[in-house]
Amino acid sequence: MKSRERVVSLIKGQTVDCLPFMPITMTFAADRIGARYYDYATNYRILAEAQLRTAEEFDFDYVSAISDPAREAADCGGAVIYAENQPPDLDQSHSRLADKTELARLAIPDPLGGGRMHDRVRAVALLKEKAGENKLVEGWVEGPCAEGADLRGINTIMMDFYEDPIFLRDLFEFVVEMELRFAKAQADAGADLIGVGDAAASLLSPSLYEEFVWPFQKRMVEGIQAMGAMVRLHICGNTRHILEGMGRLGCEIVDLDYLSPLSEGREKMGPDQVLLGNLDPVKVLRDGTPETVRTAVEECHRQAGTRFIVGAGCEVTRDTPLENLRAMHDYARSH
Repeated sequence: MKSRERVVSLIKGQTVDCLPFMPITMTFAADRIGARYYDYATNYRILAEAQLRTAEEFDFDYVSAISDPAREAADCGGAVIYAENQPPDLDQSHSRLADKTELARLAIPDPLGGGRMHDRVRAVALLKEKAGENKLVEGWVEGPCAEGADLRGINTIMMDFYEDPIFLRDLFEFVVEMELRFAKAQADAGADLIGVGDAAASLLSPSLYEEFVWPFQKRMVEGIQAMGAMVRLHICGNTRHILEGMGRLGCEIVDLDYLSPLSEGREKMGPDQVLLGNLDPVKVLRDGTPETVRTAVEECHRQAGTRFIVGAGCEVTRDTPLENLRAMHDYARSH
């Protein structure tokens, strides 16, 4: 069974030959080809080369264009801090929408306009060309809360929930329209699956999440699915208090960080939701042994049941022992 067929079949509830294997690799992948992370994040050819090499070496079932959360904000004119060998970051002291009146004058950037969003679209197209017959190709966008925080500043947006909810909804409207255009460009380029990262949502109370963020996430998920692409939701951090809402979004895959037990995800989301994860990427995957990694994956499998994809709780760290990553792969292929 080809990798792409394996993932799609599991999502559809069909029989598969073994568990899919879909860990997130970014700095790890760049290091596999000896590339600076600056180049990985800014040159689609290097990103594609690193993803293809890593997926081949460790027999992943997919390749991904994920690199950092600063692409959309950069194209909106946000201040981005670039480092030689670390992911780009947003300059929180110069947020693009520090003055919220700027939102009314901010135009949605063209995802094919030659900026950082376009670079990711090119990465998707190249990954599709080189691996799309065999492996699933994943694009990536930021969720409403995460991108809102990238544009507004994380501390400022948290105050907006209380001080200016009308502005907050206007901001999320802007974000959803921008991200759907970005997702469409990636889907047109060949992405089978669009990852939606919404890390800032984990910081909210259940009531704030349900009132302000969930409706916009739902629109984003349904909009991507209407394009013919699948959705993989990843919210970094402890999401135990919003698991039920995450399950109601209807994503094909929910990727849980290690702080949220898969057993609780299964309980809150029901028997049909495909769950991915969720080894602690540091204590277990980086600092463990092949034997302890295998034991931990087995426990994740037990908690998640058959609707399960093997992966870490978040990004595989760049200094993860190769034998530990192979232990994850070996478990997936033998079950």
